[in-house]
Amino acid sequence: MKMVNETIKILGDDSIRVTATTVRVPVFRCHSESVNVETEKKLTVNDVRALLAAFPGIVVFDAPEKNIYPLPVDMAGKDDVYIGRIREDESIENGINMWIVADNLRKGAALNAVQIAEKLIETA
Repeated sequence: MKMVNETIKILGDDSIRVTATTVRVPVFRCHSESVNVETEKKLTVNDVRALLAAFPGIVVFDAPEKNIYPLPVDMAGKDDVYIGRIREDESIENGINMWIVADNLRKGAALNAVQIAEKLIETA
């Protein structure tokens, strides 16, 4: 929030809509993305957590009151996609920000192909 507030203060314009995520780099392994989503209808953070948690292959790893969110160092070697730092995006209406981490050596085209094949076999 400091980055958001300072940007508005420095530019002297309260109408500026800013969203910010800070990240420490570099990382040895894992893709990490800050993702902003604008939904058609308003969703709460708890709505988003519940929707994501119900999706196979996604682990909601999000306890902001305890500073718990996915870090590449902790997610390396795992097949799932980890999502945390889920919060409302104050720069747009109906916006959600989230931090997504997945092991780029494990979760990618090869594993996706295997998981799709397994699902096809399961339904055949």
